[in-house]
Amino acid sequence: MRFPRCAGVLMHIASLPGPYGIGVLGRAAREYVDFLHRAGQSLWQILPIGPTGFGDSPYQSYSSFAGNPYFIDPEGLLAGGYITPHELEEARYPGDPTATDYTWVEESRRTLFERAFPRFRANPPADFAQWCRDQGEWLEEYALFMAVKECHGGLPYYRWDEDIRVRRPQAVAMWRVKCAEGVAYYKMLQYLFYTQWMAVKRYANSKGIRIVGDIPIYVAPDSADVWANPHLFCLDEEGRPTEVAGCPPDLFSEDGQLWGNPVYDWKSLRRSGYAFWLQRLAACLRLYDVVRIDHFRAFADYYCIPAGAENARTGEWKDGPGMDFFRAVEKHLGDIPVIAEDLGDLSPAVYQLLADSGLPGMKVLQFAFDPWGDSEHLPHYHVKNSVVYTGTHDNDTICGWAEHCPAEAGYARAYLGLAPEDDLTRPLMRLALSGVADVCILTMQDLLGLGSEARMNTPATVGGNWRWRLADGQATPELADWLAHKCRLYRRERR
Repeated sequence: MRFPRCAGVLMHIASLPGPYGIGVLGRAAREYVDFLHRAGQSLWQILPIGPTGFGDSPYQSYSSFAGNPYFIDPEGLLAGGYITPHELEEARYPGDPTATDYTWVEESRRTLFERAFPRFRANPPADFAQWCRDQGEWLEEYALFMAVKECHGGLPYYRWDEDIRVRRPQAVAMWRVKCAEGVAYYKMLQYLFYTQWMAVKRYANSKGIRIVGDIPIYVAPDSADVWANPHLFCLDEEGRPTEVAGCPPDLFSEDGQLWGNPVYDWKSLRRSGYAFWLQRLAACLRLYDVVRIDHFRAFADYYCIPAGAENARTGEWKDGPGMDFFRAVEKHLGDIPVIAEDLGDLSPAVYQLLADSGLPGMKVLQFAFDPWGDSEHLPHYHVKNSVVYTGTHDNDTICGWAEHCPAEAGYARAYLGLAPEDDLTRPLMRLALSGVADVCILTMQDLLGLGSEARMNTPATVGGNWRWRLADGQATPELADWLAHKCRLYRRERR
């Protein structure tokens, strides 16, 4: 699917402003949509919205299908009669409103949701039972997974009692009865999340703004996805990965990156007609208007490392499913709107797959300005069927990048005809907006001119990431008007 010439902004739901410790799907979300509308934007790109586990990363979720309960708006619970005004006041975060404290959010939300649960069960919404039926198998598996996990003290599923770990039918039936209350609790949370999220999405769509969602190619090792579908992954008898995903050593990391996600058994997936992946994509298309597939290159070839390795040096490249997968997607789902995250050191097979699939790839200006070599990210190499970014959630802000990469920033200033002391933030955004790529997406941090303190994630690190939040009043009408003017100037305004 080709995109019209347009623009959008990347900011995760967690980064919305508000008093509840993390961004939520309430008034602030609608006000942010209003900002994007005034700014002439067509797209709001977010990060994965699944429930987060280790490291608070949205790319390590307990489920490919569930939503993050942290994003449930407490004011919506009050309006539904599930909490009291006093309980709402207790859900207000007493600390810095521009940074998420995930430990506090986890403890505070647990208390709030446990208070809401008996009231919800006593008077459930009229459509709750039908909604649960409509969500089908994923909801039952996820709710049971989370309830059993809780009974095991939060341990990863591969450390559970053997009978339930390997899903013996009698054990599954027994645990479903034993955890009935927990299963009902987690179904409630998913209903509340989905109801609030779809209301925000409908509001955005009514303003002419489409949601760009993000689907990680891999799933977390401790997830309902792996527990319910062990035959689709390279696992041992105990459910532990035998091979894990990562990246080989490069100029940025001499040991490479060891992600730890189990890799797919693509032969098993192919025999099933890629049913699990088709289900994932179909679910994404209900939640989002456009899907960005993270680590697209793994469909062409992927790097896998023996489980237990100390680093990623001992890995090897293996062939992915290639066009056979995308032909199955087109057959069952049609010509769906997808953005391919094709970043990194790519093989000829990846370029060929991108060309054969016709999907737009990504260009990132922070990767463009290599003073010692050439780069396909330089604007004069861009093509129409692509999406240009100044940076992604894995990059520093433009201000931070310019400070920490002075040689690259110097080349960028020379490229733009700027003086050595000139700020790069707005000139680099104008360069992206003025380029030939059909789609341009800027980050909210760059629009605000923020430094490294606002960086969302530093790859290959654990702790201190995913914390940045917008402050109340930062998304000003003046900023929206500046962006709207630039989009009109470069013919990217919403039509």
